[in-house]
Amino acid sequence: MASKDGSEDLAPDLTQSMQGFERRLPENCVEYFLFLVEEPELDRRRQISKLEELRRSALQFSKGILADYIWQKDEFNLEVRNDSNLPPHLHGITEYGDSIEDEWLVVYLLRELSRSNPRLWARVSDSDGEFLLIEAAGVLPKWLSPETDQNRTWIHQSKLYIIPPDKDAGSRPHRLSLPDALSLVKSTPGTLVHSDLVEAEAFYRLEKYPEHIASSLHHSVVKIPRNLAFVLHERPKAVAPAVEAFYLRDDASIRPLYSSPSDTELHFPPRDLVSVSVKFTRVLFSQLRSQRLDPPPPWTELLAKEPTPEARYRLEMGMKLACGFELMVNRLDTTDSRVAREVGIILDDIKEEGDVNMLSSDQDIEAWKDSSREDDESWLDIDYQDFERELEGKAKGGSSAERGFGDARTQADLRKIVSRFESFLNDESAGVEGAELSDMDSDDDSEDDDEDDDEYEDKIVSFDEEAFSRMMKEMMGLPEEAEPTARGTTAENESSVSASESTRHLNEADSTRSDEDDIGKLASQFEAELNEHGALQLDPGPQQRPMLKETESPRHTSAMERGETEHSDDEGELDIDYNLAKNLLESFKGQAGMAGPAGNMLGMMGIRLPRDEDSGED
Repeated sequence: MASKDGSEDLAPDLTQSMQGFERRLPENCVEYFLFLVEEPELDRRRQISKLEELRRSALQFSKGILADYIWQKDEFNLEVRNDSNLPPHLHGITEYGDSIEDEWLVVYLLRELSRSNPRLWARVSDSDGEFLLIEAAGVLPKWLSPETDQNRTWIHQSKLYIIPPDKDAGSRPHRLSLPDALSLVKSTPGTLVHSDLVEAEAFYRLEKYPEHIASSLHHSVVKIPRNLAFVLHERPKAVAPAVEAFYLRDDASIRPLYSSPSDTELHFPPRDLVSVSVKFTRVLFSQLRSQRLDPPPPWTELLAKEPTPEARYRLEMGMKLACGFELMVNRLDTTDSRVAREVGIILDDIKEEGDVNMLSSDQDIEAWKDSSREDDESWLDIDYQDFERELEGKAKGGSSAERGFGDARTQADLRKIVSRFESFLNDESAGVEGAELSDMDSDDDSEDDDEDDDEYEDKIVSFDEEAFSRMMKEMMGLPEEAEPTARGTTAENESSVSASESTRHLNEADSTRSDEDDIGKLASQFEAELNEHGALQLDPGPQQRPMLKETESPRHTSAMERGETEHSDDEGELDIDYNLAKNLLESFKGQAGMAGPAGNMLGMMGIRLPRDEDSGED
């Protein structure tokens, strides 16, 4: 198709090419959808009415349990949407900034809302995609990958459900759009897969809620101007945008604070200072405390007059907070924060009414709730010795006989790390790219979910120390110890394997005899050279002597000296990896007499090599 000027119309091609691009969320944002799946399905007008009722109850619920919580950036929010390609639903986006706990708090709210509403199906994702599945990556089936997991996770009645692959689509599942996923939820909800193991991993961070909401807050006494204390009392959540403005400041924004030594143009000048407790989240407090700032001229003299380090610390923290509020108010015209604009309105009211009529007196400030509360800041300190003590399972300050962790969450996290590591070591299918677990049985109906869960739970096994030790010996080329056979079936299996191995070696002996003769000669020369230096201990002590099998000779080198490389019919003689020995010697030589991996490894094996004094003659 050509346009009026004769050129080709590129609009259809452009539209087709743009279909491959998907809408992506901004960084540090979480998006959530709430659908009401009714039977029979209601018309759009009644659906919107029910959704509006759900929105009000959801916001009331969140405000009830989050009355004192301070969000890092955006709060939990919902709005009714009536898109053309989707039925009416509730939608929200929350930017959580540097506080990852805000994202998990949103997930907790969605799970609790779905618990109280049996018709509610919720979806949640962030800029990384299906982050709930990322949390449970270690227990997911092979087919569920970042290329196929889109829109497959749903929260319903406080449980996590996964849409299985389509049986008719072949072995490789395809990506689902949100309308297609919602259609499957409505038409075949019984086919969705629920696994207790996947759910436990995905919702692991939710176990600390709702108690963690209160423990994530931090109160600190600071010395600030009286008008700032009044603003914080009226709008305590304004501390979040103020700390963000201070934390993300640049030279252009901070320059007005240093341009004039006078404080007449400041909204929060360092006059009429009062000490008051300010409520932060731990993230906000650590951001404010970790920043360094050269005191602006109005604050320099005040800091120098403080008599004690504690008083100076409180004034310095108050200076940072006042500077943050100053920066926030200076850019009210460009901010999207509702609470920041409310601070601007309060300042205008103070200017009109006057400080005497608006601001609180010292007696009023003392009557405020938690006006002098100051929490311990030890959670900011990371002590290596304390960390080692936690790993050993000892409480802080306790004796070696006292077992247990100093913090319950630390105990749970460390145990989770250890259990995952043990599961990975015992996973025979794990390769260089990570663990590969068996597929989830998506062909069964929801009635078979319990059997699927049992299969997943059976995959978690204890750490096999003997298998790990045997694997390490094979990697270092150490001879294996003879293990007594406790059960007849095991002995039969080992004898059958030995017989098959012996048969295979005998069949290949004729074709490889010449190569083995060469290797045997080189190994003999190598051993003779080590013998001259006294480095090879052929007759180790009782603690170093390896356990020999009945068919092996106490002096294995006698067969090597004769050039014999045939394997015995029963157990076979031990093979010597010449390349391994050669690489070990070259690595030891490269240490130039210093400590290194080769020397340490040989030392653990009971071998002490002499220093190479004449290396320059090579």
